[in-house]
Amino acid sequence: MIRNVIFDWSGTLVDDLPAVWEATNHVLRQAGAHELSLEEFRSEFSLPFSEFYERILPEVSMDRIEASFHHGFKQAQHSVVDLPHARDFLTFAKANRIQTFVLSTLHPEYYAVQIEALGLEGLIDHPYLGIWDKRARIEEILTAHELVPSETLFVGDMQHDIETAKRGRVCSCAVLTGYNRYGQLLQSEPDVIVEHLGELKRLLQTREFQLLPTSGPEEGMPDQPVATVGALIFNEVGEVLMIRTQKWSDLWGIPGGKIRYGETIEAALHREIKEETDLTVTDSRFVMVQDCIESKEFYRKAHFLLLNYTCQASGNDGVRLNQEAQAFCWVAPQAAFDLNLNTPTRKLLEAVLQDERGGASHASEFNG
Repeated sequence: MIRNVIFDWSGTLVDDLPAVWEATNHVLRQAGAHELSLEEFRSEFSLPFSEFYERILPEVSMDRIEASFHHGFKQAQHSVVDLPHARDFLTFAKANRIQTFVLSTLHPEYYAVQIEALGLEGLIDHPYLGIWDKRARIEEILTAHELVPSETLFVGDMQHDIETAKRGRVCSCAVLTGYNRYGQLLQSEPDVIVEHLGELKRLLQTREFQLLPTSGPEEGMPDQPVATVGALIFNEVGEVLMIRTQKWSDLWGIPGGKIRYGETIEAALHREIKEETDLTVTDSRFVMVQDCIESKEFYRKAHFLLLNYTCQASGNDGVRLNQEAQAFCWVAPQAAFDLNLNTPTRKLLEAVLQDERGGASHASEFNG
């Protein structure tokens, strides 16, 4: 039974990625080096951060780097927000008498500012801050608080966090809300990977606070297929919308999600598209249904029935993604095959374009 949870801070409880990225680029600018795009930063950044800077700025002293980073971070720290489900999970832990810890590289000064600004005071029992290498401190924390490793869970968003959990022989949970991508986290072999802390809360509840690897369907998932709906969305010039998500191994796909109890398929389609892209769509047309049984491209075991549609984006509304997706693009349908697509989306595109060659394409109808 899990009685103690050790959290990473950045990317696990709070979203400080924009601030850290900006502070890192400030360091690079001051050193006269090439700045990193967000994708480059997420790909290159690693902990301990001293090793990261030794790799990208080998000739600059750590004292100079630290001074420059702190200057940049102080200017950007106002952008830090708590991640969705973080506050709820901490409240859930408190209500169930789960002891909470933070083990983070974050400077104590920034932690004090952030925890007060975000109203999270009183929800963390024991913060350990300014830790350059968490692997070197995990056993000390376990000993100091007499924590039983099998009753302790480490939750983090980076490979370093999973390595830390393994060093302490505690349970490990990787979350997809932070710095490392799904593929990177998978390489570290955590005990479980969740999309966010809301999913971790559900797992702990359904597993009665046990966290063990499973064979077969995930606990909390029904033992029958889950019906979902999604759409290939066309704009006024005949391009289709592709979105990229960590849940699908950073592959490109279409927006969509589960159909709620009592909700019609059409209503679910419009709701999911609005929630994920902020687009209003019209002229929805059914294309196909696909089985998706324990796809290796999806971040956990699941069996979905994918109800696939095409539809038309209404007006000139811009795409605004929610937290589920990391990027989007509009591309010509044929050009979409040049993207790294998930398998169900590739099959849907093939079906739609085959329909077009047969003279009954939804895309051609949308374009008059």
